[in-house]
Amino acid sequence: MLYRLPLLFEPQPEGGFTVTSPLLPELVTEGDTLEEAYTNARYAFDAVAELYAEEGRALPTGLSVIPRGETVLAEALVTAP
Repeated sequence: MLYRLPLLFEPQPEGGFTVTSPLLPELVTEGDTLEEAYTNARYAFDAVAELYAEEGRALPTGLSVIPRGETVLAEALVTAP
């Protein structure tokens, strides 16, 4: 199942990025690169979704499911030379 989830990638002074989500305060992770931070955010979301399920809590209403076959607009963070 695909979800639309806002993520905040905050650059850190020592390098890398901290990732949080305004909809899921339990989601906090990091990565040395944008790619690693994004991958870790997917794993963190899986862990948070599992936690909600174990506690019998519904995911926040602002988190929307993307129906199968729907076109998805995504923003991507990229670096340029």
